[in-house]
Amino acid sequence: MKAVQIVKPRELTLIDIEKPLPDPTNNVQIRMTAAGICGSDGTIYHGTNAIVTYPRIIGHEMVGVVEEVYGNVKSLKRGDRVIINQVVSCGHCYPCQNGRGNVCDNLKVRGIHIDGGFQEYITVPEADCYRLPDFLSDTDAVMIEPATIAIQSCSRAQLVKDDMLLILGYGALGSSVLRIARLLCDHIIVACRTDEKLEIAMQNGARYTINVQKENLVEKVKEYTHGHGSTVSIDAANAGDSLPSLLKATGNAGRVMVMGLTGATAQITPFLITAKELDIRGSRLQNQMFGTAIELIRDGRLNLNGSVSHTFPLTRAQDAFDFIDSHDPSIRKVVLTFDC
Repeated sequence: MKAVQIVKPRELTLIDIEKPLPDPTNNVQIRMTAAGICGSDGTIYHGTNAIVTYPRIIGHEMVGVVEEVYGNVKSLKRGDRVIINQVVSCGHCYPCQNGRGNVCDNLKVRGIHIDGGFQEYITVPEADCYRLPDFLSDTDAVMIEPATIAIQSCSRAQLVKDDMLLILGYGALGSSVLRIARLLCDHIIVACRTDEKLEIAMQNGARYTINVQKENLVEKVKEYTHGHGSTVSIDAANAGDSLPSLLKATGNAGRVMVMGLTGATAQITPFLITAKELDIRGSRLQNQMFGTAIELIRDGRLNLNGSVSHTFPLTRAQDAFDFIDSHDPSIRKVVLTFDC
């Protein structure tokens, strides 16, 4: 079968490997149908991801069809459409014992520490599969995984109705955060570098927008928050200057969410954290949020239709990454399909 492997930074290859068979541990075989290209996949390709090991079959936004089951599988049958949990935790360490398996001491993430979904077949445990609503296409279903990341971030931020939220960055991650945040609060500011994306953000629920190329972020945030600053700030840009900017834009007693996995350093001023008594919180992956996301979809509160802007077959993965690197303004989400 075919798979896409990053051999080392900037070296992507299409390889042939043996088809995996179900076993007592990975007891469900999935035929992949769609897999999203995430920003973190880009960092793996470019060599800026601080935690990946090479060579690696990447891909952690994974949708497919159950091909075969093994042993005592009860909840799934051949032909079921599923999305796959990317988090593999041990269940025994301190974080796992305290309900935070997404930061397990022995954490393995599919597509980062172990091989992921950019392959025609993958085997996983039954518990890592979530059945999809029939009305949701395979391509759109890829967006469930980014939605779980956003749910995790908003949960870690303890976002509530009267918060004044700042989302910095409006790519795939920022748009997912906005999609969840608007279910929880109304006062949302989105800041990014392009007017086109900001127009889309307004259409999708932002109350205010800031073009950081043309406007002063801190001044505009204070203008839009009655002089206080945001009460919650979420970094969906993951740039080198993101965290310092958010520390300045967030008001006293605020919460700042950090989600980036790059190894880039940021110069911060501890005084801003202490003087404002800010909470700086990391948000990594998701912690059993697939069920929550799928419930929101079934209830009609979360609409993922039309989120994907471009698709490429698996065999054209290099073209897909090159296209993403072009920064074409039409790009929202790029998905690999498996009709090759």
